[in-house]
Amino acid sequence: MPVFGKCPRRLNRRSAAAVLLCFGLFSIAPAQAATGMDMPMEVNFLLGYIEGSGCEFQRNGTWHSAHEGQLHLRDKFNYLVAWRNLDTTEQFIEMAATESSLTGRPYMVRCKGGPIITSKQWLGDELLRLRKQP
Repeated sequence: MPVFGKCPRRLNRRSAAAVLLCFGLFSIAPAQAATGMDMPMEVNFLLGYIEGSGCEFQRNGTWHSAHEGQLHLRDKFNYLVAWRNLDTTEQFIEMAATESSLTGRPYMVRCKGGPIITSKQWLGDELLRLRKQP
């Protein structure tokens, strides 16, 4: 007789659900495990960060408010999600928040007292900070 007792021949629903839940928890991507967030949650965090930043966003040579920048990037995010072209937050930054889809010109950010930097760098830095939080 085994030390741990006899194994059931079939799993009941509760046991099966527990096994599936355990397998699901161990298959979480490393980036998700670090933040406890999935891609849509991280992107929404970044969009909220933009909205509350008070920074300005340059698109095709014209400066826009943080609110306008956030709305534009949210539209691009929704478009990419609808077409299933987005799997990671890094892809969101690269495909939606780096440059104009029409002209290819990079998006720039300027915050009070800081240098003008690319939105790719600015959002990438914030994503790293987010993922380092406990």
